[in-house]
Parts: sequence; structure tokens; C-alpha cells
Amino acid sequence: MSEAASTRVALAKSTTSRKTTRRHSTSATGPTALLASLAPLLHEWVPRQRWFAGKGQPVTGFSLVAGTEILPLDTTGTTPGLLHLLVRVHQPSSRSAHAQGDCYQLLLGVRTTLPPHLAGARIGQVTDGPLAGRTLYEGLHDPRVADLLLERFRTPGSLGLLRFDRAEPIPPDLTPRFLDTEQSNSSLVYGDALILKIFRRVFPGTNPDLELPLALGREGCGRVPAPVAWFEATTAPEPLTLGVLQPFLRGAQDGWQLALAALAAGRDFVPEAHALGRATAEVHTALAAALPTPPLAHERTRDLVAGMVERLEAAAQAVPALVPHVPGLRTAFDAVAALGDTGRGWAAQRVHGDLHLGQTLRGDDGFWSLIDFEGEPAKPLPERRSPQPTVRDVAGMLRSFDYAARSHHPWNPAWAARCRAAYCEGYAAAAGSDPRSEPELLRAHETDKAVYEVLYEARHRPDWLPVPMAAIRRLAATPV
Repeated sequence: MSEAASTRVALAKSTTSRKTTRRHSTSATGPTALLASLAPLLHEWVPRQRWFAGKGQPVTGFSLVAGTEILPLDTTGTTPGLLHLLVRVHQPSSRSAHAQGDCYQLLLGVRTTLPPHLAGARIGQVTDGPLAGRTLYEGLHDPRVADLLLERFRTPGSLGLLRFDRAEPIPPDLTPRFLDTEQSNSSLVYGDALILKIFRRVFPGTNPDLELPLALGREGCGRVPAPVAWFEATTAPEPLTLGVLQPFLRGAQDGWQLALAALAAGRDFVPEAHALGRATAEVHTALAAALPTPPLAHERTRDLVAGMVERLEAAAQAVPALVPHVPGLRTAFDAVAALGDTGRGWAAQRVHGDLHLGQTLRGDDGFWSLIDFEGEPAKPLPERRSPQPTVRDVAGMLRSFDYAARSHHPWNPAWAARCRAAYCEGYAAAAGSDPRSEPELLRAHETDKAVYEVLYEARHRPDWLPVPMAAIRRLAATPV
């Protein structure tokens, strides 16, 4: 029997024994019995994971939001069990989006004996509780578990609090592999045909990485891979988006690597930047057609500027090198506020929210796609889902060209300037309006992005701090 076939048999057994499953789930996933027994292992394992956002703060405890046995443990040990846990991680003074701690999605495999090919996924051996003596491991590394997840998408429906939905048929016999590249999420690729993104830190409400590609698909926008399937936790008061299955763009290369390769070879990137601008404008146009476009009126403009000023002041307190430039940077925000006070308004709509070269893919035919619509993971979900001026995405891409140029030695500012101009020209060709025609708003968003970059680099990559600081000096000196 093939691996996929045996997985389908295991899935069928778990489906036909729901009463047993529910009874086993009650004892194994109860917050007292299960989580208490797993907590010593999770205390060691969770903070080491790249997707854990609370680094630098001790973990003081865990609480169970929801637990589901996707596949009960086979008592013979021949097939793995799969526990799906939503766990709130408690820390003493974190920057959590939730006052009680962030909620994380864990897919934990359980075996009596761990085979050698899964040794690197081992979390540890459970010493007490319902799973005493069993080995706990990161389930996504297990091909049997990956096959099981895909089978759940093939047969949509509910399992406990989990709900699986599908928009298109899923082909059979797709070999899974784990992608060990993402930071804030985890991904599985199935046969170079589909990619499943598993969200690790989850929030109440529909994740934009599901919501926006679905909306763009309804509009017929081919610049974004449309979701094939997805799953959620049906928690109150709002569901939590847990994962999205999309087409895998085989052979595509990400824009960041293409830009660096062009710099290394001494080649221009102007045609690519122009095409990227056009692709961005097409996505913005489709989003405006699919979803509400409330105007950025006076009160919302004031809130927008207030947020930018607050972020600047907080960053200056954390990064002393920013302090001398604060007055010049404030002029960018003050200019937008002054226009708002005169009654000037701007259009607002749903946007990508975290657009840069690494969020783009170019196919073998030169066609550009935009991916990863989750927005900035550190921001609360309601903020990521709120309508914004489209220049927010434009500013992110302009900063990305600057980053690419600064990553190359010697620095090539003329390369970045040509890319920035070409990107705006490509955008204007598709949208009918050039983002540079609103210089105050564009400068404010680019300044806000550079301030964010300064804070990020100071905290995580101090060697990169000169990159955004160069932009800070330029933006602070820009005449109003």
C-alpha cells in the first residue's frame, strides 16, 4: 500500500470512529490533563522557533484555546497521531497584540517511536499525563501528517472546531515537502503543484492572506494565486484563519533575488521595475472593484498622521541615532496634516500592506505575481484589514529598491533611482495616475516605512542599520 493510500485509510478510520475520537479527545486535549503534561516540552521548544514573536521575553505559561485530534494515536504505534492545538503563550511584558498573550497554532505529531528521518523534528518525550511515554514532534515535517492534511482539504467539512473548505478539486498523488524558509509562518509544498501556508500566530477574524486573494479571484485578477482550499477554527466571536492552500508557482523567482542578481551582474532592472509597477496597479484596481473604498477624510487623515508621529517618537526613544533627524522627518507628517486641515482628502482601499521585492514572483514567461497578503504580522489584524492609501504599497516597494541597492557593494544609488522612477511609471501606465502626483502623502508613507526599518534593524540586524539611516537622512532633508 502506498504512503498516500495508507493515509487515506487512516483518515477513513478516524472518520468512522468519531465517538471514540471525541471520547479520546476529551481526555487527551483537556486543558488540565494534556497541556500540563506538554508544558515542560513547550517551554523549551516554542521560544526557539523562528515563528515565535515573543523572543526576548520569558514564557511564563500556556493556556489552551482549543484542541482537536485530527488523527488519534494508533495504539500499535504504526501510524502517527496528530494533535492540533491553539495555545495562548503568556509572557510578563510582551508587545503582544492580545493583552493575555499571543495565540499560536501547533500541529504536534505523536508516536510511540520516532523514525530516524524525523529525528530533527523531535520535541521530546512526554513524561506524564495522557501521552506519557510517547514522543512529541513537529508534525509538519512528517510526510504522513502532510498527506493527512491534504486529504482533509479533499473532503471538506468540520472536525471539532476545525472547518476545512475547498474552492477547487485537488489532484491526487502529490508528494509533500516541508519548506524551511519562512519566518512567521510555515509552508508545505505538494508535488510542485500546491503550497499550504500554515499561520503560526493567529488572530480572531479572517486573515487578509485568505480574504484578499479570494476577492481578487472573484474579480478575475491573475496577478495573485487564488486559494484552492483553506481551514479555520470556528471560535467565538470570530473564526481564526489557520491555513491557505494555493497554486505553487513552479519555476518562479522572487523579485529580491532577481534584483540582487541584476546588481551583481551590473545590469539595469528598469524593465522589471516597470512591469512590477504595472502588476501592483492591476492588483490595486481589482481590490478597489472588489471591496469598499471609504475616503480618507479629515478625521481619518488626522488619525493616520497621529499614528506616524507616535511611531517616530517611539523609534527615536529606542534608537538614539534617529533623534537628530526627528524635526526634519516630522515635516513630512505635518505636511499631510496641513492638507487634511484644508479639507483635502484621499482615496483609501484595501492594499497589500507589506509590499516589497520579496513578496513578488516572476515566472519564466516574465509575468509578475504578488504574494503574501498577510500584511505586517506584528500589527493587529483589524489594522491590517483597514483601508489605506495605495501609496502605502508603493512606498514599501520604493524602499525595497533602495534596500537592494544598498545591499550591493559598492552602493549604487543611481540604480535604485532608476528603478523607483520606472516602478512609478509602470504603475501610472496601468492605473492612470502616477503615485508621485501626491508627493506629500507618498513622502509621509516612505518616511513612516523608513522609521519602521530603523527600529527593526536596531533590534534584529544592527549591521543593516546604515541602510534605512541613509534614507532617513534623505527624507529628513527633503524640502516640503
